[in-house]
Amino acid sequence: MKIIAVRATWLRAVIPPERRHTSDFGVNDSFNTCLVEVETDAGLTGVGEAKVGVGNLGHYGALVRLVEDELGPAIAGRDPRDVAGIWETLYNGSRARYVAREGRTFPIVGRRGITVSAISGIDIACWDLLGKSLGQPVWRLLGGRVRERIPAYASGGWAPVGAIGKQLAQYVERGHRGVKMRVGLQDRSVEDSAARVREVRRTLGPDVAIMVDAHGTWSVRDAQRFARKVAECDLAWLEEPVSPDDLPGQAEVRASTDIPIAAGESEQTRFAFRDMIAARAVDVCQPDPAIAGGLTETVRICALAAAHGLTVAPHLWGGAVLFACGLHLAVATPCVTTLEFSRGENPLLHDLLEEPFELVDGHLAAPDRPGLGLTVRRDALRTFAV
Repeated sequence: MKIIAVRATWLRAVIPPERRHTSDFGVNDSFNTCLVEVETDAGLTGVGEAKVGVGNLGHYGALVRLVEDELGPAIAGRDPRDVAGIWETLYNGSRARYVAREGRTFPIVGRRGITVSAISGIDIACWDLLGKSLGQPVWRLLGGRVRERIPAYASGGWAPVGAIGKQLAQYVERGHRGVKMRVGLQDRSVEDSAARVREVRRTLGPDVAIMVDAHGTWSVRDAQRFARKVAECDLAWLEEPVSPDDLPGQAEVRASTDIPIAAGESEQTRFAFRDMIAARAVDVCQPDPAIAGGLTETVRICALAAAHGLTVAPHLWGGAVLFACGLHLAVATPCVTTLEFSRGENPLLHDLLEEPFELVDGHLAAPDRPGLGLTVRRDALRTFAV
């Protein structure tokens, strides 16, 4: 089997005004991502997803050109089932030949940012192809199932005081036993964020897990003040309390509270997570497979987290291919204990595929179909393509 073409398509789904939400990122008026397709001479095509932003954010023109004009040609003629070798080729460039001999990396200069995002999409597509070629689901290739299904928490929660409890209660009514809400600079003050959290706990009672996400917007002192104010709310985690560029600050926040700290959605490769773990700055690692380096690198990140007694909750705020990738990972990986299920308006999650993601009693099961088990709707692809 040989690669004969690598294609990338910027997908953009416009959100109707009545279904938009507003956060510190602004108004979520659209959903954007990049679909990567790796075509072979065997008649099989694998699909992957690559991201340079979250939700409405990100201009994908450069990513499309990078995939099609630079990285795609670098693997033309290769067997896509050699997933690890292709990853090393793309990450190490002209020095990739040294990797097998010396046993370490020789990364290209642009080893972070858009390059790793592009590698992520190609890598996921190659895993999809590997599964299709063998007639097996990706979770089987990762070692088989350690669980039949995985709990999924509802990711949303932007409503103000007086409405946030009702908003998140709707997610619980749909079967979720865990919910995540946004806090931080989208609110008027630290006290406003804390009041919203207290309202949610009163509304949902003690048996529903509550996660909060500050999107990295607080200072260390504000994050510490918030943690003290919600100490009685029994939070499952506090996500990105400070800027991801402030690793010492994140470690300081973690040391001052017993609320678990979650982080890593914008980090790339195992090396960034190694540094975060070494700084004692995280309890729940959140690699995004479409950003961090694909499924290959996310598996390595999971192994690193497990070796340090940490759990993983992959960041899955994206399209359907990313979500499927996270689902296969979770079914096969012991330290992945929950999945993020986007409850913001997202046509790229719900309308792109023939097969829906079905939440049953708050859980999801990975499909038994080969590869990622996805069938892209070509009419939807044409509608969303930029």
